[in-house]
Amino acid sequence: MSDAAIDRIGTRAGWILRPGLTSNFGRIKVLRTRTIGGTAGIISVALLLAGCGSAGQHGSGGRDRGNGGPVRVGYVVARATSVPIPVELPGRTVAYQSSEVRPQVSGVIQKRFFTEGSIVKQGQPLYQIDPSLYRAAANQASANLASAEATAAAAKTKSDRYRPLAQIEAVSKQDYTDALAAERQAQASVLQNKAQLDTARINLRFTTVPAPITGRIGRSLFTVGALVTTSQADPLTSIQQLDPIYVDIQQSSAALLALRRGLATGGAVPTRAVVRLKLEDGEEYGLTGSVEFAEAVVDPATGTITLRARFANPNGLLLPGMFVRAVFNQSIDPRAILVPQAAVSRDPKGNATVWVVGPGNKALPRTVTTTRVEGSNWVVTGGLSVGDRIITQGTSKLQADAAIDPVPADTPQRIAPPQQGQGKKAG
Repeated sequence: MSDAAIDRIGTRAGWILRPGLTSNFGRIKVLRTRTIGGTAGIISVALLLAGCGSAGQHGSGGRDRGNGGPVRVGYVVARATSVPIPVELPGRTVAYQSSEVRPQVSGVIQKRFFTEGSIVKQGQPLYQIDPSLYRAAANQASANLASAEATAAAAKTKSDRYRPLAQIEAVSKQDYTDALAAERQAQASVLQNKAQLDTARINLRFTTVPAPITGRIGRSLFTVGALVTTSQADPLTSIQQLDPIYVDIQQSSAALLALRRGLATGGAVPTRAVVRLKLEDGEEYGLTGSVEFAEAVVDPATGTITLRARFANPNGLLLPGMFVRAVFNQSIDPRAILVPQAAVSRDPKGNATVWVVGPGNKALPRTVTTTRVEGSNWVVTGGLSVGDRIITQGTSKLQADAAIDPVPADTPQRIAPPQQGQGKKAG
């Protein structure tokens, strides 16, 4: 404290101080007082000056110790670690199996056997089309077959009788040849009528429309009494199997090309892709899936490749057509470096920086490339080398090229006992 400041304090307190005093408040002596405030004013001002002197001594000593030695910092050693490389891609849910139920014969719908929105089993009857005409056609085909079989039997008998007669020349060989040809024609007619009967029976069976797959059936687009045909554009209804369910994931061809190059050069290693889903409301789907395959064709309109993942869907939460986000580890980076988040800061340009222990135990700033957060660490892919000592503790006191005292992070600090006489000197 300057002499002028001391004089001002003394003047306000009613003291007249000796000129030329030093700033060591502990050695200030009182010469005389003005009669203002009495003895209480004298004691209070003396205590104030003594306290200021003590504080000045302690403050000066702390700064000397801070400036006299290097700052102690804690560091960790950079090591290469295998870190999965996650990707998050858009996708759409697709039914595992989907079938449009269409009529295979024409006719009027007589009955509907299912409840809309229910689960139906494969082969379960869904509709009944009027079978009258098809039953009649089947009966006619059956009669035609019987007639053809009778004709074939007569032709065979005749050819059998002509065979021995032709050998003894009781009948001409031409008559026997004609009888043999008639038998073969009759047998061919039997086969034709059998095929017609099979067709008629199949058409009759088609009048009952079955479920082609097991799944959840939608609404019926045709009611009882509606006329349906085999060439109509609209299906009767649709069935979709939702458990399991597919998710078609879109990935750009450029990203897939970079991945394949990384796998080829050893910069990444493949891993089994376990897929997690984020739903449209931001929540995660509780079950995980796996990638089934990737298409070998790039969509020319979007420049993407479709990856198909399969998920269990026991509760029917996923419905076809839903927009989701698929998160999975497509590969593993074997040379990534993990740096604690506390050690990474940002410069005015937004670049990630860390402090490292340089040659001669000097603090050096280093610009690094961070890609993502893995737990409590940043994944650093550039700017650091294996073996670098990264400062994680005491970074707030650092300056470039400043001398430091590096120790491994979380090293217990030893507090030295106070020296003899230090308490008296402070008092």
